[in-house]
Amino acid sequence: MANTKSAKKAVRKMERRTAVNRARRSRMRTFLRRVEEAITTGDKADAQQALKVAEPEVMRSAQKGVLHKNTASRKISRLASRVKAMEA
Repeated sequence: MANTKSAKKAVRKMERRTAVNRARRSRMRTFLRRVEEAITTGDKADAQQALKVAEPEVMRSAQKGVLHKNTASRKISRLASRVKAMEA
């Protein structure tokens, strides 16, 4: 456990940041799950709408440091291609 005053403060800061990041990650996953569910049900309009809402949320997570930028881009790209494939 932390011994110095500064180390104890660092632990407190980490706990707060972890809580914030956990909330952001959970929120992002909720939006992604909505897109997945729309794809599974086969509702193309709903899937497009869900993707349109999820994309900025995922990129915001990347901007805030929850995800790497390339990871966020990859997730959006794969979802977008799956939604586009629903046309065929």
